[in-house]
Amino acid sequence: MNISKIQEDLQQLAPAGTVKSHEVLKDYVFTQMGGCADILAEPATYEEIQNIVTYARKNDIPLTVLGNGSNVIIRDGGIRGIVLQTSGLNGMGIHGDLLYAQCGAKIIDVSRYALEQELAGLEFACGIPGTVGGALYMNAGAYGGEVKDVLQSALAINKTGQLVTLQGDEFQWGYRQSVFASGEYIVLEARFALIPGDSALIKASMDELTYLRESKQPLEYPSCGSVFKRPPGRYAGQLIQESGLQGTRIGGAEVSRKHAGFIVNADNATASDYIGLIQHVRAAVKDKFGVELETEVEIIGEE
Repeated sequence: MNISKIQEDLQQLAPAGTVKSHEVLKDYVFTQMGGCADILAEPATYEEIQNIVTYARKNDIPLTVLGNGSNVIIRDGGIRGIVLQTSGLNGMGIHGDLLYAQCGAKIIDVSRYALEQELAGLEFACGIPGTVGGALYMNAGAYGGEVKDVLQSALAINKTGQLVTLQGDEFQWGYRQSVFASGEYIVLEARFALIPGDSALIKASMDELTYLRESKQPLEYPSCGSVFKRPPGRYAGQLIQESGLQGTRIGGAEVSRKHAGFIVNADNATASDYIGLIQHVRAAVKDKFGVELETEVEIIGEE
């Protein structure tokens, strides 16, 4: 690939955004690790996203979408092609009984905006660090709530660059999964159907959930959040704890001593350290309990 040519072309197609080459990606993910992107494009409008998607398809260039990187591990070799970073698209608003939020808005901020508007339903998201796009991608959830419970529809771009609206069964919801994980669509905007509520009660619920999160999770270290999906009838953290793995390290990556379901970047870990520790944990839990832990975190990029 002629990276200079791609960068020049994308600057013409996304003039309101920014386009960088050979950009270090560890500054864009919560784990603070990972290699470089050939091209990092940060569009400012939906049209610019359409332009980039269409360009990548026509020129057979790999395209990777990145939100704020809260549930992603980028391998040390980085990512080839174009990385489309959405955090600049973070607008929110109310239209009728729907709350609109752009793909790059943090879902925490959307939950706070709902509180300001005295709308209930997004309290569960007050501690989820991902973007709206990421939350839809994985049907994010916490404390008994999930995105699927409150999402009315979504505006998206399909693989050919066309705008489409998805709703109902088209989302193909599952536990920590949706149609967006198929790569057929890129989320542009979510439309949440919330209900009027008492702001004091909404805030009290959010405060309680925030306390639970801060008291139980190792927020003092970089991490990708909960590493593993919940096995049927079990809890991944409990299985890891009972396997005696808390405090286990590979390089700078460590199984959290505060919450066994988290692996933290305790000391300048590489992605190889992190992934190696994930594999070690999976093998140990499988050996002790016969349970195959499935990763919730997305692992992308080159070795």
